[in-house]
Amino acid sequence: MPDSRRLQVLRAIVEDYVHTREPVGSKALVERHNLAVSPATIRNEMAHLEEEGLIVAPHTSAGRIPTDLGYRLFVDRISEVRPLSAAERRAMDRLMESAGDHHAMLEQTVRLLAMLTNQVALLQYSQSSTTTIRHIDVLSMAPQRVLVIVIFSSGEIEQRMVTLPQDHTEDGLARIAQTLSAELNGRVTSDLPLPHDALVAAVEPGLRAQMAVVGEAVDSVLAAGRSERIVMAGTANLAKSNRDFGSAIGPILEALEEQVVLMKLLTEMDQDRRGLSVRIGRETSHDSLAETSVVVARYGSTAEAKLGVVGPTRMDYGSAMSAVRAMARYLSRILTEG
Repeated sequence: MPDSRRLQVLRAIVEDYVHTREPVGSKALVERHNLAVSPATIRNEMAHLEEEGLIVAPHTSAGRIPTDLGYRLFVDRISEVRPLSAAERRAMDRLMESAGDHHAMLEQTVRLLAMLTNQVALLQYSQSSTTTIRHIDVLSMAPQRVLVIVIFSSGEIEQRMVTLPQDHTEDGLARIAQTLSAELNGRVTSDLPLPHDALVAAVEPGLRAQMAVVGEAVDSVLAAGRSERIVMAGTANLAKSNRDFGSAIGPILEALEEQVVLMKLLTEMDQDRRGLSVRIGRETSHDSLAETSVVVARYGSTAEAKLGVVGPTRMDYGSAMSAVRAMARYLSRILTEG
């Protein structure tokens, strides 16, 4: 772990590279930052940072740029995330007041976030549904094979064939169906997922393995009916970062357009103690986004509701994290009050 002076040097390199897009040398650090040490000491600290994989020399340049690991250490050391400025709050108020309905407000939020950060802004939300569960049944079809049937208030019927871990009885299946119906009948499908642990615990031990399998089948039916959507703005900002992406910009644009990769990534991202989640470069676990960083925060009351930005790894992380968290909190308050 670098000492405090080495961290100062790393922070200065990140800040300069984000600002100039040029590799940073020791001379520039001496001229631009009050590090209170000699150029030779800075060169020595840079050599240590390079050995630790936190900075790297691109090509034959005398300067250094941060690696994904260097950005990660820099981001992890950002302890204070500033609130929205007065001007940003006024802009948010004006846009919210001009929004005609819920969806228009979400679109306005994304456009403002893209404008504030100069990144691609995105917002994930669950499409609301008033459909409720009317009845659940479990029918025997063959030894260890059962048909799980879910009937909705809309009249729609969905079913799944599943294999149980052991032979079943008619009484056992009836008990499982009764337990599921008692817990779920009348529940709005968009308000779920299932309380799996409670359902398994509600039946006798001999039925719990079967309940777990049947519960997963019901959950798959409900998940298929839940619809996640992404609102996006600022894709043109990627063009301004073309020097950062080079030939990688094509796959990035495709990932943004298809949205499947983004939705999977957002689902995987959990908030840290600052109320944010940041994935840098290869941390996205998706080849098409390996040259990007993603900053998101939850808003509202559901885990699926997330607001964030996608941009190059050479991102102004402090400003992006500040804008994303502040706007997510602001949006949560508007939705609660509304």
